Amino acid sequence: MKLQLNSFTSDIFISIYVVITLYFRFKFESTKNLDPIVSIVLGLSFVAIIWSLIKLKILNPNWFGLFNSKKAKS
Repeated sequence: MKLQLNSFTSDIFISIYVVITLYFRFKFESTKNLDPIVSIVLGLSFVAIIWSLIKLKILNPNWFGLFNSKKAKS
């Protein structure tokens, strides 16, 4: 059985992940004197993790209903 989260849970997980990683980046980069390239690589690494979870269909985001893929049939 493959692990899959439903849309709402995926949205909540992604939101929490983004807030935590942004906090981590701001806190870490303010305490250390890092080059901008290191900051970009760190940010891309965090984005690659979430992108791979979406591509593996572990996360199934609905973006809180902002982008409905199913059109209402009239």
